[in-house]
Amino acid sequence: MEFIYRRSYAGPLRGIIFDWAGTTVDYGCFAPVAVFVEIFKARGVAITIEQARAPMGMAKKDHIRAIAQMESVAGAWQSVHRRAASEDDIEALFQTSVDLQRRCVLDYPDLIPGTRDTVALCRARGMRIGSTTGYSRQIMDALAPEVAERGYAPDAIVCANEVVAGRPAPWMALQAAQQLQVYPPAALVKVGDTIPDIEEGLNAGMWTIGLSRTGNELGLSEAAALAPNDLATRLERIERRMRQAGAHYVVESIVDAPPILDAIEARLRQGEQP
Repeated sequence: MEFIYRRSYAGPLRGIIFDWAGTTVDYGCFAPVAVFVEIFKARGVAITIEQARAPMGMAKKDHIRAIAQMESVAGAWQSVHRRAASEDDIEALFQTSVDLQRRCVLDYPDLIPGTRDTVALCRARGMRIGSTTGYSRQIMDALAPEVAERGYAPDAIVCANEVVAGRPAPWMALQAAQQLQVYPPAALVKVGDTIPDIEEGLNAGMWTIGLSRTGNELGLSEAAALAPNDLATRLERIERRMRQAGAHYVVESIVDAPPILDAIEARLRQGEQP
């Protein structure tokens, strides 16, 4: 007779992994967008803000490749260069982007409101703080000290160029968990403002919280004014997209995350898993 034993974690949450731009810093996620527009413009190809934002959350080289493969962008590239964009072109665009991005992120180091308080509440619960990002280590080495001066310094920072594949693959989230020394994955929560953020967390076996208002999906600054009905419609659309991608929860901002942690722990106590 054979038996299959199924383990189920029912303890408290022990770690939380945040994205960076659009989640904890850079309200509206503007730093990456400006760079993508600029590097294509320098090669004679104009791209829109919407095209620059569409693959957000991916590793930056993958992001550039995804833009180049968009039908309209690929057509424009063909018209200008008389050939399709090659992997050498993608590499050259990426290398150019690293230098530009290192400078550009320093224009957007301010914390999204509620970040310090949410991190403090998580630490008070005994949770360790991790982070993952589509930025490379060179960029984070410039950004992280500026952000630390503003009161946010996670226990772990994992960059896209430090794993075999970036989002939606789980490797950054799993490496962050390893650096935090937190397991099983059900004891961790992944928080981010893009669909690849959510997919990263799900693929790592973690709980996921999507942020609809402060990041790339809405793409507006904190000061941007929208008619209430327009804003509500846009946020509802974003929430629907995130839930369709599998997000366990969707809230507007990092400041709304702490009550969700209570809800997740209640589900764990009842035997639920991500």
